[in-house]
Amino acid sequence: MIPRSGSTNSLMDVAGIYVGHAQDAKLRSGVTVLHFDEAMACAVDMRGGGPATRETDAVGPDATLGIAHAITLSGGSVFGLAAGDAVAQALCARGVGFSPVVGARPVPLVPGACIYDLANGGAKDWDNTAPYATLAHEALSAPSSSAIGSVGAGIGAVAGAWRGGIGTASIITEGITIAALVVVNPIGSPVMPDGRTLWAWPFELGDEFGGRRPNTDMPASVALPVDIKGGRAPGAATCIGAVAVSIPVARETLRRIAIMAQDGLARAIRPSHARFDGDTLFALAPLDRPPSDPDLSMLLGSAAADCVARSVGRAVWAADAGWPGTPSLREASIAW
Repeated sequence: MIPRSGSTNSLMDVAGIYVGHAQDAKLRSGVTVLHFDEAMACAVDMRGGGPATRETDAVGPDATLGIAHAITLSGGSVFGLAAGDAVAQALCARGVGFSPVVGARPVPLVPGACIYDLANGGAKDWDNTAPYATLAHEALSAPSSSAIGSVGAGIGAVAGAWRGGIGTASIITEGITIAALVVVNPIGSPVMPDGRTLWAWPFELGDEFGGRRPNTDMPASVALPVDIKGGRAPGAATCIGAVAVSIPVARETLRRIAIMAQDGLARAIRPSHARFDGDTLFALAPLDRPPSDPDLSMLLGSAAADCVARSVGRAVWAADAGWPGTPSLREASIAW
């Protein structure tokens, strides 16, 4: 069977998930909010040495509930964590959340993760209050969007030496929809040594990120790419995002999907999961707890990793021209 994407080729192809973006071009930063018709089962996997995260223990393997009412993805490093507080307050005001005591204020569970984009030259000169709570409110209220490239939390992202951004992709297999959304801001390079071809090219469906194929005579190399991110420091780069499946799965299966989905970053970015990165991926599924199925976890985890790799490719290909010294791969291709 020929693989095919869903109707929007995005995370929204999994029913009940909505994606809102808000960004500030002068700030060169933004927020993306994933929110749902109802709470979803949620797991998380973190790789690399420099994460900036919120409420990951609440969806960890030892958590009591393991659910999420929304997920925030933000720029701003630790300052971007305010996006989760803002979304939690807004959802509570809507009556969304769990309440173990009848009549008590509902408690929304809003895990989140941030990228480091503080050094991209944007106007980060806020006074006492960072703008991420305001951006989060805007993203939560924005129309749901399958936009890719320089939007939301990805507007200020840099992928190696190239513009990064937001990418999303989906695939349908055996009647199940699997999808991913990734904010691409790694220290590693998404581009092969030819300077033209994305590492993710074997996973591309159609020409969703340019259809460029490598020269078969290009020699393999074990050296670090020349176009990795400069000014390296722990925690100065990362990829964050979520994968989702359209069917309920066991809790251990959902965590395995999150773990396997991280392989998509390694397929599309070299190197990945470095001490400079804080790679964090959430996994989502409808809230039910069927028995564990190891074969199903392999199928869904493998497909999720492919969607993550494609999301990286789509993010980098769709990114707008950057500031001086940070080119857009798509716009550079005009001169090829």
